[in-house]
Amino acid sequence: MNKEKSIVLIGFMGVGKTTVSKLLAEKLNRQFIDIDEEIEKEFKLPIPEIFQKFGEKTFRKREKELIYSMAEQHGKIISVGGGAFLQEDIKNICLSTCTVIFLTISFENWKDRLRLIQDSRPVLHGKTIKEMEELFNQRQAIYADHHVKITVDHKNPEEVVAEILQKVD
Repeated sequence: MNKEKSIVLIGFMGVGKTTVSKLLAEKLNRQFIDIDEEIEKEFKLPIPEIFQKFGEKTFRKREKELIYSMAEQHGKIISVGGGAFLQEDIKNICLSTCTVIFLTISFENWKDRLRLIQDSRPVLHGKTIKEMEELFNQRQAIYADHHVKITVDHKNPEEVVAEILQKVD
């Protein structure tokens, strides 16, 4: 791995990108940037409210601008929202300037995390389990382009980070 390149973690919502990113940043002594948190700070609102008041388009535009500026910098650990790679431009800039790590989970294990994440994810509001599974499956295709893939099923964050360090070194 290029020690200078920033590392971007991608994957479906609730897979553990933020938790793993924070731990990875600690281990590598790098700055951690959570794109969603940065947007919430700017708007002074939680993401569900940003979606409600300003719409997904406004959110996605700001997400893209922030990711572009962060991806150009070196030595960062960047956690992007589950839908960021829906934008081809974001995917391309991350793949060309950063090391992209895809955290993946089985739908069965993801369902076990649902009650922890459902309220804070506007994309899930009002969806049935079947609709969530369809979204989960659709999104897998957008994560297909990456440098490293890590399966998080039955692993704690420390184990996931250890595997990342092993694979990217």
